[in-house]
Amino acid sequence: MTIVGADTSLTPDCGRTSASRQTFVTGKAAQLAGEALRADILRLSNGSPTATLEFRDRSIVVRDDGAVRTISLAEMPENGLGYVVMAEKTFNPDTTSLGENGQGSPYAVYAFGAQIAEVEVDLEWGCVKVVGFAAAHDIGRKVNPTLLEGQIEGAIAQGIGQALFEDFVPGKTENSHDYLLPTSCDVPPTDVIFIEERASAGPYGAKGIGEPSLVPTAAAILNSIRDATGSRVFEVPATPERVLAAIDRDHWQLKIGHLFDLPIMWVHRD
Repeated sequence: MTIVGADTSLTPDCGRTSASRQTFVTGKAAQLAGEALRADILRLSNGSPTATLEFRDRSIVVRDDGAVRTISLAEMPENGLGYVVMAEKTFNPDTTSLGENGQGSPYAVYAFGAQIAEVEVDLEWGCVKVVGFAAAHDIGRKVNPTLLEGQIEGAIAQGIGQALFEDFVPGKTENSHDYLLPTSCDVPPTDVIFIEERASAGPYGAKGIGEPSLVPTAAAILNSIRDATGSRVFEVPATPERVLAAIDRDHWQLKIGHLFDLPIMWVHRD
């Protein structure tokens, strides 16, 4: 087995890198290739679908209902690429573009998830600290549970940066001193919940988790700030200055509303 790194002169075009495609698209192609390779090996050994394979000493040992057969790879002729047994598969999920009425199937599967943030807000200084986080995601099937959990935790850390720290100002925040990033001290304990509902496509029913765990993070934090203070911040990151400005804005609107006896819906607009 030879691992070939991504190189435009060696590997075929795989399309654009977008969305959560690595596990879903590449993983499915790897699954199909593995199944095809297994089928070819079983044909060489007259093995049944339930046979087990073991690779050792430049040979393949096939165990099938008590019978043991050995395929010597060293004695087989190589193909033009230098392999004696080879399978190649691609995977391109069925999708259709949206029609004139906005109908179609632009994606093969959809991701579903929910996230909740627990925050503490200093009403005097406007500082926000995320003290707890819960993330529940439908991932189809857990292909690699450890990496899956790490992907979600890393996405939440990035989302905390988007919600509270990272503010790009051209010509000013162009270094690690002025452009603030969250550290391990800013990332709270996270409760990760996996919902396994096998998808119609994807390797063994797995879905991607790249963006789904990042997208709702900032929204969950800003909603928690609203719940804690009664004021909504409309711009990220929610810096102390912006949090205090939102609180002051709603404080004065509330006073004006009471002064002119205006309806409360005008005071607390969303």
